[in-house]
Amino acid sequence: MDKIKLVAILRGIRPAEAAEHIETLIEAGFRYIEIPLNSPDWQQSIPQMVARFGEQAVIGAGTVLKVEHVDFLADAGAKLIVTPNTEPTTIRRAVACGMRVCAGCATATEAFNALDAGAQWLKIFPSSTFGPDYIRALKAVLPSEVPVLAVGGVTPENLASWVEAGCAGAGLGSDLYRAGQAVERTRQQAERFIAAARCG
Repeated sequence: MDKIKLVAILRGIRPAEAAEHIETLIEAGFRYIEIPLNSPDWQQSIPQMVARFGEQAVIGAGTVLKVEHVDFLADAGAKLIVTPNTEPTTIRRAVACGMRVCAGCATATEAFNALDAGAQWLKIFPSSTFGPDYIRALKAVLPSEVPVLAVGGVTPENLASWVEAGCAGAGLGSDLYRAGQAVERTRQQAERFIAAARCG
């Protein structure tokens, strides 16, 4: 399980409910958690969750588009930055702040631009549109040591196909968490993903 990187994407989560869901995810075995910046009041929830769970998991932000957001997150102690695009200035600032950057890309050009800017991880988004064969082909030209994550359309049932294609893991969105869902649903889905990762 430790070899497969699973990033929980809590898009739409609110500050008042974040702690319960994140505690559930950590108990299930998740070690990477992102709260996208298009979630309500993320300026409250991310600092609060870093302060509460930062010793147990890598807590950070997704949909990070601007340098000023990176600065806010760095001050809050966030350790993970996930971008939907390849923006070298944003990536460089996050790396300079000592943060782990998982940069969104779709092509070899975007992937290498992200790596040149210092990104440590790459995410292929939306993976379901490209498919495992595309990622397998892209991996053939990327440095073998760079972790590539599939994001978009990853389920417990198909996680193995992405790993077999060369992915180091996946970002898990709506199949793990949808805004407003019950904590019990988060627990059930988290346990299913962890079980699938262990089988892989």
